[in-house]
Amino acid sequence: MSQLPLFEKGKKLLNLKEASKWASQYLDRKITVSNISYLLQYGRIKRHGNNGNPLIDIDELKNYYDSFTHKEKEWKKFLGDDLNWHLSFVEYKESERTKHVHRLHPYKGKFIPQLVEYFLDGHTDEFKREVFFRKGDIVLDPFCGSGTTLVQANELGLHAIGIDISAFNVMISNVKVERHNIIKLQKTIQRLTFELEQFQRKRNNTVFEEHLLKELAVFNKKYFPSPDYKRKVRQGLVNETEYSREKEKKFLSIYWDLVKKYNIQIKQNKNETFLDKWFLAPVREEIDFLFEKIKEIEETKIKKVLAIILSRTVRSCRATTHADLATLKEPVITTYYCKKHGKICKPIFSIMGWWRRYSVDTLNRLSQFDKLRTNTMQICLVGDSRTVNIIEELEKKNLRLAEMVSKQGIAGIFSSPPYVGLINYHEQHAYAYEIFGFERRDELEIGPLFKGQGKDARDSYIEGIAKVLLNCKRFLKKDYNVFLVANDKYNLYSRIAELAGMKIINQYKRPVLNRVEKDRSAYAEIIFHLKEN
Repeated sequence: MSQLPLFEKGKKLLNLKEASKWASQYLDRKITVSNISYLLQYGRIKRHGNNGNPLIDIDELKNYYDSFTHKEKEWKKFLGDDLNWHLSFVEYKESERTKHVHRLHPYKGKFIPQLVEYFLDGHTDEFKREVFFRKGDIVLDPFCGSGTTLVQANELGLHAIGIDISAFNVMISNVKVERHNIIKLQKTIQRLTFELEQFQRKRNNTVFEEHLLKELAVFNKKYFPSPDYKRKVRQGLVNETEYSREKEKKFLSIYWDLVKKYNIQIKQNKNETFLDKWFLAPVREEIDFLFEKIKEIEETKIKKVLAIILSRTVRSCRATTHADLATLKEPVITTYYCKKHGKICKPIFSIMGWWRRYSVDTLNRLSQFDKLRTNTMQICLVGDSRTVNIIEELEKKNLRLAEMVSKQGIAGIFSSPPYVGLINYHEQHAYAYEIFGFERRDELEIGPLFKGQGKDARDSYIEGIAKVLLNCKRFLKKDYNVFLVANDKYNLYSRIAELAGMKIINQYKRPVLNRVEKDRSAYAEIIFHLKEN
């Protein structure tokens, strides 16, 4: 029997177990002791009592959960009462949604790790539906992307296999789940950083950029003082368009004088490839220098991690405005008025700052994941999921896992297939394909943006996803479970299931609260649960 609540200056206090029970009854869904501990750990609610016996104010806990009620009601008006708000994972901060290796490299169209955890987690209780996967099972992701399913399978004690048509995606996924010699990696990064510094000393771009930053600081303080300037714009006291255009032009004369003084080449001599077009000449020189140094490294695993760091660095150094990072428009080769920051900004002239930042971040994230990883096997294979023979490919890479698949079969699939006509998956990392020389296989993408969303594109998409499921079924055990995350606005998945010889036995509609796009309107995706028909 639960103890009576304690009181502290009029507060009703519960211990962790009592708080989880109260919250479960209040929300009509299971809230675990770990969920409550999380709220304490990240300061969402205040800790009372002592460290050995933390206590929770029931009113604070109620106010925390009530704060999400209004948004939930509003979204259900637009999306329907069948919206599963628990699957919004609204309680997680951005840093938890991109924890450890999940943010090793940017990738459009990936799902958050908490969604994978929810369906792969082998724990059960009176509130949760049946358990679909257990420790030691093998999970398959035939649209592996950046490897979210593989990473979470590792955390949960599951083996996992990924397949992706993109060689670059496969490299990202495998770097995330492989074990690394952190000390040796750190020493290699330090050596490369030193060599890049020595390379820079022979050039004027860093001195030029330092001088440019000083001139910008003086100019912006005078003409775009913060926060006064933005306040005047909001109040209509300053015509932002006219004023910014005038000052932008005024600073350009300073910019070009500095370019001439330091003899800086701005544009590259060619404009034929992505790397030619979207990077200033000094940046391109540093990219090429660092890549040549990475190629000289003999140890493959270290070389791949460094390639990921370089790719992430390169992505952040494109010659574009701060407002156009997600969707490139036109290369920017001069200083410009930045509407996002309300001042004159500049393009990037050196990769050093981002290289240092991402090197430290990568080492930290790999180290964090090392503390969580289980002794299980995960691997991503390059291949077309419509035709690949998983066992044959595994025999070339991981014989033990190949034998396990042959013996026990794959327990099921958890994957997010491409959404029809939404993303060109190769194009989002065009710079990486050019740098590393990976073969592009755009024509084998299922449902890419360049094919549109017309009837022919939708029919092709249905056929493609169904073929993937049919091919993968050969390696699944008899009583398999398939979970596919999709935004099925064209109602394609009932036909896909039919063609694959499967049936949809359940659907979970989840609100997507943290979208990359600027559109923050109510939006949902469906997790389809399929089994053999």
